[in-house]
Amino acid sequence: MTMPRDVSARLEVSIDDPTELEMQITVAKLPGLQVQEELKIELDGRTVAPEEILAEHGSRIHRMQLDRGLLTVEYTAEVLTPADPAPVGPTDRSTYLRPSRYAECDKFFGFAAGQFDTSLPEGELLNQVAAFVEDRLNYIPGASDPIDGAADTLLAGAGVCRDYAHLVVALLRALNIPARLVAVYAPGCSPMDFHAVAEAIIDDEWVVVDATRLAPRQSFVRIATGRDAADTAFLDNHRGSIALRSYEVTATVRGELPYDDRAARIAIR
Repeated sequence: MTMPRDVSARLEVSIDDPTELEMQITVAKLPGLQVQEELKIELDGRTVAPEEILAEHGSRIHRMQLDRGLLTVEYTAEVLTPADPAPVGPTDRSTYLRPSRYAECDKFFGFAAGQFDTSLPEGELLNQVAAFVEDRLNYIPGASDPIDGAADTLLAGAGVCRDYAHLVVALLRALNIPARLVAVYAPGCSPMDFHAVAEAIIDDEWVVVDATRLAPRQSFVRIATGRDAADTAFLDNHRGSIALRSYEVTATVRGELPYDDRAARIAIR
């Protein structure tokens, strides 16, 4: 699979008090991936040079110390070759079975045991969890709050991509399948936005799961990977007051979007 992809993000943030911001909007730095990219950041027209921090799984955090003003961020990238499939690390099975802030799997042990046949192979359980979440939830922007976890989402029966992903992750962990959340650029996604999906370890491989079915999984471009959205947010503010005035995301493939066979095991490349 070559499938070159073009992605971009543009943000405008009002900085009302001096603060420290962190962004995760750039394509993850991964083996095999060839990317031509440009990141331009300005505060009231003056260039800002962020500190780049390489986090786990190739995630890149851009940290900035900022005074008051209007921050503009423009990022473009041409993804020319696919990344190598993500390896299963020595601590992944431990880390991604634990409860986390938005994927509180310890609340789901009884529910998951009653809802799913735990004697099935893990690959079949994965498909059943994805189908359950797709059927149970309605995709409704504004139906959830940023502080909602997987239990809130199950009760509400609605949410957006991060809510779908958190519920998938929590249920899989409750079934003893390691799972995590990945922020991606998603060509074909409508409405276009930063997208959140789940990954699970099946037969010692990371397999991507998207219960929203908003875009073909083969087109995804990894941005950030973590336990849940607390680790993968595109913007984190650590001190002063800010306001996100606007943002725009684009993601396309060159040529036709691929067909996604939902029964196939696919890795984010």
